[in-house]
Amino acid sequence: MSSKEKPTLGGTRIKTRKRNIAAPLDPAAFSDAVVLIYLDNAGDLELVAKAIESSDLNFSRYGDIFFEVVFIGGRTQTGSVKSDEGERHPYSIIDCEPNREAILPSVVYIQKILRRKPFLIKNLENVTRRFLQSLELFEESERKKLAIFTALAFSQKLSGLPAETVFQPLLKDNLVAKGIVLTFVTDFFNEYLVENSLDDLIAILRRGKMEDKLLDFLPPTKRTTECFSEHFTKAGLTALVEYNEKKIYEVKLKEIKEVLTSQVTEEINIDEVIETVKQQVKDAKLPEIEVVRVIWDGIMDAVQWSGKNQQQNSNSVLRQVKTWAPLLNTFCSNGKMEMELMYKVQMQCYEDAKLMKVFPEVVRSLYELDVLAEDTILHWYRKGSNPKGRQTFVKGLEPFVNWLEEAEEEE
Repeated sequence: MSSKEKPTLGGTRIKTRKRNIAAPLDPAAFSDAVVLIYLDNAGDLELVAKAIESSDLNFSRYGDIFFEVVFIGGRTQTGSVKSDEGERHPYSIIDCEPNREAILPSVVYIQKILRRKPFLIKNLENVTRRFLQSLELFEESERKKLAIFTALAFSQKLSGLPAETVFQPLLKDNLVAKGIVLTFVTDFFNEYLVENSLDDLIAILRRGKMEDKLLDFLPPTKRTTECFSEHFTKAGLTALVEYNEKKIYEVKLKEIKEVLTSQVTEEINIDEVIETVKQQVKDAKLPEIEVVRVIWDGIMDAVQWSGKNQQQNSNSVLRQVKTWAPLLNTFCSNGKMEMELMYKVQMQCYEDAKLMKVFPEVVRSLYELDVLAEDTILHWYRKGSNPKGRQTFVKGLEPFVNWLEEAEEEE
């Protein structure tokens, strides 16, 4: 059998597999195309949104540039927030009037775009963060518009704008020191609270990890409670001022309670403890009522509960009351403070099952130690007790009250 010649590839072109070559980036052309959509529709955002939806522009590649066009009317220059030499339109957010009526349509427009192109959410976050970090490069009126837009974005629950994206970038030392951040957040707070409650605002601050750091918005030289209160009171934000004062009180009360509990547990000399508490109260400028409450909590937190039986728990409480009565007496300086102490004792005994039956003995002990006056106890018994557990506590205190009344009649 004759052998066949092997086939050859002579004269045949061998096709090689082409590599995927990415098209060169052309952000300027993309920016000009989006600007042209705005101009063709005379800034009618409803029509602009429809035109953008039907276009074949590469939004996945140029998402950041798209939002630059939305915010400032064109593509930004490198290292700046101003538009470059390319096309620009006059219907951007910073070209609007600085009020909610003019800026709200842009928020609604962005919401529509994000529903149709959800992959742009990250780009909105990127551009927002970059602009907020560069607030000093904007003019004052432009910063106000950005603040109003941001507030409306949260009010309208605009997706793609986490709270930390707004508040954390603002805390740049130079922005805070110049007072730019304080002005921005003031405009933000005022605008947001037009349609939302203070609780809603606090929820946003909490998500942005700023709930307990409101003073950080103030320049370092003015970072005091007094300056905070003065500024936001003038801005008409008294509810925020009251909230901040309450938070500060809570922190200071917690600190006093921790120090007090530690000293009581370590059985430090009572005169020394009294002076420590006095100084803390003076420095913190705390209301007397709050001081009475926290002193009782501090004393009770130091009780060594045996947990064995009711009598042992009762003995532990009464021993603690007797030991630290001079401290309570120092701050229960009038009938109002004494009544507050009775409310506090009642509530603790109501909330702690093992103390339900101790209440009458505690009250009697406080009376014998000159912490509670007879008039205070009688007033509480007749019409001043808290509704919680009232029937139980009033009944338990009845024998002692009868004794007080009989003694009063004899006198």
